Amino acid sequence: MKPASALALAIAPDRAHSFAPSALLREALERQRTLSIAALLIWAAMLPAMVALGLDERTVRDVNVWVKPLKFMASIGLFWLSTAWFIGLLPEAQRRHASVRALVAVALGAGLFEVVYITLQAALGQASHFNFSSPFHQVMYTLMGLGALAMTATQPVLAWRIAHHGRTDLSPVWRASVVLGLVLTFVLGAGAGGLLGSVQPPSGAGLPVVGWHLGGGDLRPAHFVGMHAQQFIPFVGALLAAAGRGRAGLWLFVALYAALWMGAMATGLDGAVFTPPPMAYTPAT
Repeated sequence: MKPASALALAIAPDRAHSFAPSALLREALERQRTLSIAALLIWAAMLPAMVALGLDERTVRDVNVWVKPLKFMASIGLFWLSTAWFIGLLPEAQRRHASVRALVAVALGAGLFEVVYITLQAALGQASHFNFSSPFHQVMYTLMGLGALAMTATQPVLAWRIAHHGRTDLSPVWRASVVLGLVLTFVLGAGAGGLLGSVQPPSGAGLPVVGWHLGGGDLRPAHFVGMHAQQFIPFVGALLAAAGRGRAGLWLFVALYAALWMGAMATGLDGAVFTPPPMAYTPAT
């Protein structure tokens, strides 16, 4: 069997026999249609945002106002599509379970809230994060934090359902990698995100595309590593399953991944500037 076919069978043993985008898209739509369509729509919304990026010269903290909406659209779309794919690891009857319907609604609602508010603030030329200029902005910033926490909290719920009710045709290594990836998405992603909400990154463009500052004081790299455990760990698990490897390789990769996250956290906290919200809003005089 060709390596690509073996990997496809490890990820989706019943239907996905190629990595053609059309085949993967059809598979995702069958697994969880709502989240898959939402991901496609939010990625489509990136097109006008990119046009705005090219035409709008306004900046917030020396970064174009449309950079943040674009990054969140890309990330949340990937989060939704990955969640949809992993829901497909449950038997069809389990996909209709109340807990699964609830986690879909929470992931969709929380992600949509963040993207809409961040995009609105970009259109107004204002910051969405660390904006304490009025009671409204303070409340919205708090709600964004709660929404992000709720969205990541859907992942261990899905992990539990896959661990206890997953399809019987799944490779044990593939199943374990998905469960670990989803749990660590919450543990590492929310762990970094909770601190990130009080640590304002340095101003300026930083690295191309992502905008990170690697010299210290920026927790966004650690947050990225945590949030994308949802994709990286299952992907490596699928590779191991396709190669016929056992769980030892998976646990080694998970340990290295956790070490990477801890290193990124240590670097981000070095020189971090904590910017907690004010206890009460005092209008400027």
